[in-house]
Amino acid sequence: MLPLDTPRLRFREMTSRDLDSMAELLGDPEVMAFYPAPKTRAEAAEWIAWNQRNYARHGYGLWVIETLAGDFVGDCGLTWQEVNGVSRLEVGYHVGTRWQGRGLATEAAAACRDFARDHLDVAELVAIIHPDNRASERVAEKIGMRRAADDHGGDIPVRTVLGMLLDARPSRHG
Repeated sequence: MLPLDTPRLRFREMTSRDLDSMAELLGDPEVMAFYPAPKTRAEAAEWIAWNQRNYARHGYGLWVIETLAGDFVGDCGLTWQEVNGVSRLEVGYHVGTRWQGRGLATEAAAACRDFARDHLDVAELVAIIHPDNRASERVAEKIGMRRAADDHGGDIPVRTVLGMLLDARPSRHG
């Protein structure tokens, strides 16, 4: 299963055929400004493999997001992350620099939030964000998240955690 298409985007699973696009995205210093470093091509290949393991284990992970015309935009999806020692479902997103500032990360993240609410048995969704990354924090706020905690277990000393409860309602999609 995948999140529903949005007015401008569609989702699909990452494959090894996405290595060039993912290496460009995750290797971009601007996209990765709030990570310890941009990813190498080998690390982008491992990113794809990690998501493929997530699809096999959970049925979801980070998906490639494309325009409805098929242009690569980035990735967005759901992964399990540790927050202060507790496993939490996170919505994560990376959008290529040429696509930033158009609301596409918010559109994709909202579709993933709805997918989690409608199809997964989880009560809460979080976003783990570098404390200086206001653009990412705004995306999380626009989909209904509020500051929940600080996390002290990641790659940087403190990460901001925004979260929201997912109201349980029957699936609208089957």
